[in-house]
Amino acid sequence: MPEFPGAHALMVMLLTAFALYLFTRDRIPLETAGMGILLLLLLGFELWPLEHGGERVIRSTDFFQNLGHEALVTITALLVVGKGLETTGALRPVALFFTRLWTRQPLLAALLTLVGSAVFSAFVNNTPVVVMLLPVLTAAALRAHQAPSAILLPMGFATLIGGMSTVIGTSTNLLVAGIAEQDLGLEPFGMFSFSLPVLLVGSVALAFLWLLAPRLVPERRLPLQTASRFFASTLQVRAGGFADGKAFAEIRERANNTLKVTSILRRGKVHLSPLPTTRVQAGDQILVRDTIERLHEYEELLGASLPGGELRYSDEPQQVAELVVTRGSPLDKRSIREAHFDEIYGLTPLAIYRPGDRETQAKDLFDTQLSTGDVLLVQANRAEIRRLATESSMLVLGRVIELPRAGRARAAVGILALVIAPAALGLLPIVLTSVAGVGLMIAAKCLSWRNVRDAFNVPLTIIIVASLGLGQALLKTGAAEWLAQLFVAVSAGLPIPLILSGLMLMMAILTNVVSNNAAAIIGTPIAASFAAGLGAPVEPFILAVIFGANMSFLTPIGYQTNLLIMSAGGYRRMDFLRIGAPLTLIMWSGFSLLLPIMYGL
Repeated sequence: MPEFPGAHALMVMLLTAFALYLFTRDRIPLETAGMGILLLLLLGFELWPLEHGGERVIRSTDFFQNLGHEALVTITALLVVGKGLETTGALRPVALFFTRLWTRQPLLAALLTLVGSAVFSAFVNNTPVVVMLLPVLTAAALRAHQAPSAILLPMGFATLIGGMSTVIGTSTNLLVAGIAEQDLGLEPFGMFSFSLPVLLVGSVALAFLWLLAPRLVPERRLPLQTASRFFASTLQVRAGGFADGKAFAEIRERANNTLKVTSILRRGKVHLSPLPTTRVQAGDQILVRDTIERLHEYEELLGASLPGGELRYSDEPQQVAELVVTRGSPLDKRSIREAHFDEIYGLTPLAIYRPGDRETQAKDLFDTQLSTGDVLLVQANRAEIRRLATESSMLVLGRVIELPRAGRARAAVGILALVIAPAALGLLPIVLTSVAGVGLMIAAKCLSWRNVRDAFNVPLTIIIVASLGLGQALLKTGAAEWLAQLFVAVSAGLPIPLILSGLMLMMAILTNVVSNNAAAIIGTPIAASFAAGLGAPVEPFILAVIFGANMSFLTPIGYQTNLLIMSAGGYRRMDFLRIGAPLTLIMWSGFSLLLPIMYGL
């Protein structure tokens, strides 16, 4: 039996077990659990220091350094870059394509998403792949009236599976391959040396993620910003847009059959009934009734414009607010035109909502006599909305929507490419490109500092710092190495396939507690010693370390993309176990059967 490393190691192992328990309790906020673990680490090593040769091995202040850890900086910077894509609406065309696909053929859309993300991650670090797909899939799911939780977690796990398949797929693969070649003197791994077992086992795992995983997690709906009020407005058909020359039936199909049209106005006075065969022309006004978000979505889908649509391409960030007409306000019992509302307040009226059964035609928006309780949808820059809320006698509802800065969309996509490409090609580390991407987003006016602040996720930051601290303590107290040596002692005398399988399972468990790279560093020399002692080939044992260290499926702290996905999808910690446990079982049992056959063990 290996020599026990000491009381500090025992304390850290017990604290790790306690942390894993806390992280599975949905009633305990994630940030509360993380902060509690961090405080226990700080107090424990301050009041009961770990010393070697008269010097402290771990100082309590060492845990604060994790606030600047590369993983935390990378995740935070990528969240901000993703916010830039959101504020500019850069990925909306892709999201609309996925929306139509998810609405019409959800199973095919899910399959294409999983296979595509896995293949892409075989050649590109999976972190930028997840960052790129998160806003697209979230927007597509919401527009298709589905919960993003049905696809985000399976997508994230698919990227981890794809990353196993090549030497460059993950930093863990590169690290193990480098140790095996330089430190152990083994033959270098080729690009696709272990692609075949991943392809065979991964195909079964992807089928599980495609067909079964979405059913294992309860629907996690995000607090959407959609409104239940249906506003009346007009969509003016642009020349050359999709709706120009199309039959109304084609237009409805393009809008996923959700378009609610009251009439079509031609040349400002001729009303056409929205019959399936009615053909729409450039300049026609489609009188619609729908929510705020859908009205803006129809603009892009149909090639039409709401009033004030051109303002979205200005440098000033545009917002949409709901303005309630109150008794005695400048609009009470007057029309917008009579009150010169748009001229005095610098606002562009977009639509109107009338409570109860009262309705209005949107073409009469400027001339309709308003009364107490009517709600106007108005667009202006942030300063004008703020001034209206604080200085006017009218009531601005609390919900204000910031419109995408469409004029900056191309710049945002270009910046995303500059973040991803150098990191994917191995020219620059992802932490450097992501931080540079934040600076470029701000310089290009894709983001304001307010957007940057909104992108920060406090619970995410706390849980990352706490999990990094636990991993640091496990390594420095010798607890992680002792656990590995204990496995070596316990498995002595077992058949080679069982030892190989046990090593992989140990790596799979360890990688969900410490970082995957730390698990790989610990496991690689152990794997080599196993093989030497058993007189077996080293390569399958090295592959067991690679595959096990990449199975970060069980906890949200297992891998940095898990934390990103947890935040974006509204998942709870138990959701990772619901999908991750059977997925780990599939991958582990598949490799345990396949590797001995491939290497004749």
